Amino acid sequence: VQLQASGGGLVQAGGSLKLSCAASGRDINTFYMGWFRQPPGKEREFLGRINWSTGSTYYAGFVEGRLTISKDDAENTMYLQMNDLMPHDTAVYYCAVYIGGYTWYDSRSYSYWGQGTLVTVSS
Repeated sequence: VQLQASGGGLVQAGGSLKLSCAASGRDINTFYMGWFRQPPGKEREFLGRINWSTGSTYYAGFVEGRLTISKDDAENTMYLQMNDLMPHDTAVYYCAVYIGGYTWYDSRSYSYWGQGTLVTVSS
C-alpha cells in the first residue's frame, strides 16, 4: 500500500483545512486507516482513525469535534476536515494503515506511512 497525503498549507487561526490521503497499490477495504500529526519538536500523536469497510470513526479525546475523518471509496481517498484551527495545530500531518500490535493511539500500530503534509496555522 502506498499513501500520499496532501492538502496542507498556511491558514489563519480560526480557519479550516481539508487534508487528503490517497491510497494505492492494494485493496484497502479491510483496513483501518489513521491520521497522526507531529508538531515541531514533539512526538507524533494520534488524531483518529476510520474503518474503511464500515466508515466508523474514532477520535482522540482532545480533538473535541474539530476534526472529521471521512472517505471516498471510488477515489480510494481518506480525508481529514479540520475546523477552527489554532496555532498549536501547526504540525506535519500523516496518514497510515493500522496493522495492530498496540493501541489505536500508538504509532507503532501503524505502517505504510504517507510522506506527511505540513499545516501551519498563523495567529
